[in-house]
Amino acid sequence: MKTISAGKFKAQCLALMDDVKETGEPVLITKRGEPVAKLVPIDRKKGSILGFMEGEFEITGDIMSPAYPTESWDIVSGTKPIFPPPKKRRK
Repeated sequence: MKTISAGKFKAQCLALMDDVKETGEPVLITKRGEPVAKLVPIDRKKGSILGFMEGEFEITGDIMSPAYPTESWDIVSGTKPIFPPPKKRRK
């Protein structure tokens, strides 16, 4: 890691920023020999939304079939109405 005094950094700031961007090497800025700041390149990692969870979980079993048999569903078996009956209006 390159080390530079605050006075030199002030004079060469733009050139140092370009150098850090190109090389990726951080620069340690010192004041009276003590480190006070570090100039580091930004993380330019551009991730795609597609596949960003790859490897994070494992699919087990059949993911296409329903979790419960369709015969146990109320709507398929016809044991319950799809919608509740409409309420009667009072006159």
